Amino acid sequence: MKYDYEALLKRARAQLPETASKRERLEIPRLHYSVVGMRTTIHNFKEIAEVLNRDPQHILKFLTGELATAATIQESRIIFQGKFPRETLEKLLQRYMETFVVCPICKRPDTKIVKEKRLSFLVCEACGAKSSVKHL
Repeated sequence: MKYDYEALLKRARAQLPETASKRERLEIPRLHYSVVGMRTTIHNFKEIAEVLNRDPQHILKFLTGELATAATIQESRIIFQGKFPRETLEKLLQRYMETFVVCPICKRPDTKIVKEKRLSFLVCEACGAKSSVKHL
């Protein structure tokens, strides 16, 4: 029996689940954002934390450190002291995701942060890789 490589490849791709064939499984929800006076508010902060599967306090600590400002969490939103453009906040969330969520080995978002003594590690549940991450 003779097999055509292209036909077999198409058949295999058709049987893959959609999430496996998609390059980007993890997408941060669009920011619901407002600036009032000298305060910037992200209204869907809890939703973003749930999508990233991270503690909201950890994300808050990263953002306040990068923006060099104070912030408070109220219910599902976060309020920063100061005016910040949407692009800045989106870039910072993207950097957080690349540093603390996505596995550097297999590039999957199926990770968790584990503290061992005074060190923090990003442990991938998909490939089993364990890499150190900066402690906040």
